[in-house]
Amino acid sequence: MSQKRDYYEILGVSKSASESEIKKAYRKLALKFHPDKNPGDASAEDKFKEAAEAYEVLSSAEKKSRYDQYGHAGMGQGFGGGGGGMNMDDIFSQFGDVFGGAFGGSFGGSRGGGSRVVKGSNLRVKMKLTLEDIANGVKKKIKVNKLVNAEGVTFKTCSNCKGTGRITRMAQTFIGAMQTQSACNVCHGAGKMIDKKPAGTDQNGLKRQEEVIEIEIPAGVEEGMQLSVRGKGNAGPFNGVPGDLMVVIEEVEHAELKRDGDNVHYEAIVSFMDAVLGASVEVPTISGKAKIKVEPGTQSGKVLRLRGKGLSNVQGYGSGDMFVHINIWTPTELTKSEKELIEKLQDSANFIPNPDNKDKGFFTKMRDMFS
Repeated sequence: MSQKRDYYEILGVSKSASESEIKKAYRKLALKFHPDKNPGDASAEDKFKEAAEAYEVLSSAEKKSRYDQYGHAGMGQGFGGGGGGMNMDDIFSQFGDVFGGAFGGSFGGSRGGGSRVVKGSNLRVKMKLTLEDIANGVKKKIKVNKLVNAEGVTFKTCSNCKGTGRITRMAQTFIGAMQTQSACNVCHGAGKMIDKKPAGTDQNGLKRQEEVIEIEIPAGVEEGMQLSVRGKGNAGPFNGVPGDLMVVIEEVEHAELKRDGDNVHYEAIVSFMDAVLGASVEVPTISGKAKIKVEPGTQSGKVLRLRGKGLSNVQGYGSGDMFVHINIWTPTELTKSEKELIEKLQDSANFIPNPDNKDKGFFTKMRDMFS
């Protein structure tokens, strides 16, 4: 992932670029590196696909927002843009509207003519992850009920568009006759129709089937983050391009630890005696347990910092920290002898509150922790 170029750099636009500016930049690059203009040039084809990958992400408000926040790591391995899996028909079918009539109408369809590859619909699933899963990254297998191409389906040329995938219309305007082209409304631009199909399939020759899909979740993902697994959605009609599987992350709340970005927090309850005399206290961490030292005279509200014990950053920028908040337990019920013992100490100078500048408030402590 670290070798992937920045999408904004690829298109030559700034992060504040408008939708039209992004589209214009992509069109310019795609026309420059189009394989028809650069036959046999593998480098040009790679740049063509790279530009398409960048445009796929930056032209989508949802994907762009995720990319701006998490970078390539937010896409995950095989998630998000992932143009390495895009073929020419895939690119043309998704972004044909960007090019208009360039290259004699070959954009927007398969390169041999006007017909195009139809893309299947996306699927969306929710995936629950524990804090442990999120900390280390995890591979999960899920069952998905999706549309697949049924065996035994045969096709024939679309009678409406004669296999071209496009319908040409003539319209009279004040400047004369104008010719327009649009995708065939019968075959949706595929140029073919169902000839024969087995029982149990829909009008596109598709049937529902359960598939087990293994998904690799990168470390550091967050609640509500959406990952896209390319090609694992519903099959495209007429043997078209399959859609994507959209995976929405749901965090399972940890019983003891609270997440705050890449950091985690834990509330440690210590006895009055341990706070006065000092003690070694065991606290839970994401990966197990750790020992912390409570110094003699520790005040309630003190925050201890365990560096690197938080969550891995989703962009790979190290790990967060763990903050242990010390709270001192005050007994609510005392025996007669315990009460008498406490009363003997009540007037001692050491037991009279006398805070100084070293005893900082909670917000001051937290500010110092992050400074």
